[in-house]
Amino acid sequence: MILLDTNVLIYGFDPASPHHEWARSTIAEAVSGDGGCINAVSLAEVCVGDVEPGTVADRIRSWGVEILDVPVATAEVGAGAYLAYRQRRRAESGQDSPRTPLPDFVIGAHALIMGWPLATADSRRFATYFPGVVLKTP
Repeated sequence: MILLDTNVLIYGFDPASPHHEWARSTIAEAVSGDGGCINAVSLAEVCVGDVEPGTVADRIRSWGVEILDVPVATAEVGAGAYLAYRQRRRAESGQDSPRTPLPDFVIGAHALIMGWPLATADSRRFATYFPGVVLKTP
């Protein structure tokens, strides 16, 4: 199984994206291989930016991508990584970050606890805070 980050779906939906072909190819390879999935966090993020949020889940499933619940174990792992991010941001820039955990930290924690690779076009944060996750990037 490979977990697909939200941006893979967004790029896959948008033919004008510079990563459109990479995203479509990554999704196709995942689905035809061990399987491709997203979690409820990515589904919510895609729905927020879509003109027809009520159809997003069906469109994603039509690609053969599974939509999974977020395992409870991601809470502690994601929170720990997010805390490290907040501390680093404060130390480096003097700026605080939002207190609400960022979706990327839940997605990264999900990939980590399941032992799955993560497809993403935004590798820097995942590589920094989830070094144990194998990343598939453009």
